[in-house]
Amino acid sequence: MQQHIEALKDAKACPLWHDPEVMPEVLPSLATDEKCELLIVGGGFTGLWAAMQAKERKPDADIILIEQTFVGDGASGRCGGFLSTSLAHGETNVAHRFSAEADRLQELGTQNMKELLETLDRYNIDARYEKTGVMDVALDPDSAVDMHSEYKQAKANGEDVVWFDKDAVRKQVNSPTFFGGLWHRRGQDGVVDPGRLCWGLKEVLLNQLGVRIFEETRLLGVEPVGKEGMRANCEGGVIHSEKILLATNAFTSSIKKIRRSVIPVWDYQIATEPLTGEQLEKIGWGQSRHALGDYSNMFHYFRMTKDNRITYGGGAAVRYYFNRGIDEKFAEAPDLYEQLAQEFFATFPQLDDVRFSHKWGGIIATSTRFCMVPGVTYDGRLAWSVGYTGHGVGASRFGARIGIELLGYQPSDILEMQFVTAKVLPWAPEPFRWLGVKFTQNALIKADKNGGKRGLWLKFLDMLGLGFTC
Repeated sequence: MQQHIEALKDAKACPLWHDPEVMPEVLPSLATDEKCELLIVGGGFTGLWAAMQAKERKPDADIILIEQTFVGDGASGRCGGFLSTSLAHGETNVAHRFSAEADRLQELGTQNMKELLETLDRYNIDARYEKTGVMDVALDPDSAVDMHSEYKQAKANGEDVVWFDKDAVRKQVNSPTFFGGLWHRRGQDGVVDPGRLCWGLKEVLLNQLGVRIFEETRLLGVEPVGKEGMRANCEGGVIHSEKILLATNAFTSSIKKIRRSVIPVWDYQIATEPLTGEQLEKIGWGQSRHALGDYSNMFHYFRMTKDNRITYGGGAAVRYYFNRGIDEKFAEAPDLYEQLAQEFFATFPQLDDVRFSHKWGGIIATSTRFCMVPGVTYDGRLAWSVGYTGHGVGASRFGARIGIELLGYQPSDILEMQFVTAKVLPWAPEPFRWLGVKFTQNALIKADKNGGKRGLWLKFLDMLGLGFTC
């Protein structure tokens, strides 16, 4: 049996973060009709942070949060846990789409991160946060040259960055595939355990702030009632509210504007068993503990956990399935897990004796602008923030802020920013959507194999503002 297949054979098909020892009990589902001031649909980061911030702004607000399965079951509990100050999927995307607001978005991102970490401290939420910064690694000499140019520009702009040449980066993380590294030490960027973050927020909302939470409660549809109310039809009952925040992200929405704004994309990850002292010494990563991403269009992301496991995901294993496929069957992707394992061993060949303990997939919501898409309808009674494109661990808190401000909870001048008001180009209908995504993914993979040189299709998308620029 080949090495990568052997290493995967005992891996559990579930997210590493869904540790039964820390997962709380699933709460009862909705069984009667209810009334509240604010209904939040979705038990991921956006929904949890929205409830938290709404309570901070209006402590007497009567809030209900419903979740179709259990809190932390969606992308929020299946991600890599990379915590970034960026609100719009990186500086390149900001410069490309919101250049006039770049400084403001950076300021708001720093403020958002500060408040997020202060909330964890205030409520004693142990999300296993580590301030690691983020380091990009170049996988070939040409990419290292391009990366070094970025380093010099960032340094000239006053950013807190560190450059590692080939020898230096391999002392930080010993991989024969690394030819350079650019470490962004800015602010409080780092990593968290996303499951513990979800369940810590859930516990505070439920037991300290008085938010009512119903899990295993599916939303069937929403509709306005008169000029001041909303009605949410759910399995198990009806919820009457003044306002609704839809925090469903990649899951199909009954609201056409949301449905056309984002598509669900599957991402896959694997995690090793805890590394031994000898294994850690072989890669030297246990000291620096950088959060890593390779310098590619179809980039991998990998990190150390508190108990010294390596999680490894992304790359060309990302998939969009025809007609918004979100069925759980797509999590069963043995070929993709084997692909990730093979790429892992290419990155760390000295870990030839490592075994994988977990393998899992999850869906993220991707917009055509590659960052969050907020919106509001029904005369300010229903709002949403979706489409974080895989960079939502920190940005989702800010998306939640926009959502509740659109609903009237202490609105500020951020609602006047282009970042909030700009219309988003909708995704094309099928089959053009699937064909476009597939063709673009193949073009990005080809560009990565060609030293990052973008072909005619990618240049055409860049001209339209649809090229993947991060």
